[in-house]
Amino acid sequence: MSILINKSTRLIVQGITGRDGLFHALKMKEYGTNVVGGTSPGKGGTEIDHIPVFNTMYDAVQQTQANTSIIFVPARFAADAIMEAADAGIGLIVCITEGVPTVDVIKAYRFVQMKGAKLIGPNCPGLVSPGESLVGILPGKVFMKGHTGVLSRSGTLTYEVVYHLTANGMGQSTAVGMGGDPVVGLYFRELLAMFENDPDTHSIVMIGEIGGNAEELAAEYIREHVTKPVVGFIAGQSAPPGKQMGHAGAIISGGTGTAVEKIRAMEEAGIRVACEPSEIPKLFL
Repeated sequence: MSILINKSTRLIVQGITGRDGLFHALKMKEYGTNVVGGTSPGKGGTEIDHIPVFNTMYDAVQQTQANTSIIFVPARFAADAIMEAADAGIGLIVCITEGVPTVDVIKAYRFVQMKGAKLIGPNCPGLVSPGESLVGILPGKVFMKGHTGVLSRSGTLTYEVVYHLTANGMGQSTAVGMGGDPVVGLYFRELLAMFENDPDTHSIVMIGEIGGNAEELAAEYIREHVTKPVVGFIAGQSAPPGKQMGHAGAIISGGTGTAVEKIRAMEEAGIRVACEPSEIPKLFL
């Protein structure tokens, strides 16, 4: 099993005729994802590599029975794309686009929740259930089917951690890159609950970074609700206070959100915390 995506995932690529949308649509299809269509206003009725293109998400869902979408549109259109997908009946929306204004994300996320859908991102690499489906820009070749769930605020760190897991024979059930913006959709607690309830996930890797208090809240949730072994890693341990490091959400302010505080909270919750990504597989032994 896996969480969120699997062999029954039917994917629409919003913005499929753009450079990035087309490139990754073909990569996802090559991986084995069931890419059933794409959208691009004004280009409905055409095909790209045997993938039908529709003018609207409503048309796409009606004609393909899609249940998932991935968004590759410019930041100024991303919120509307998210809401269009939710309004059309899509259950899982993955927004790759970066630079989406926070106020737009808040508006779109409220709409998604009202529609009963789930959002991952924006500014995220997506997710993969190895051997079943890839929805995002992750490098599929580093993943291996197995029983470790991975959730991460960082894209490139996800790939590095998974590389070490795979090299040590620890396959993954699902790996989710949540995104590093101040406001995103599904986050640590929701994903931890999904992994805890997934019988095919036997262990969990949680990759956090400086800024905010999400990791501290996640640690408390793990202490009270998660029975599976969890290993963590916090990026930004040498970051200077008050300086944004990489992601919009990775900023230490008011003396909170430091790596030291996060690591302390995680260790107090019984989570083993690695000093560097290569140590993670060894901490499960």
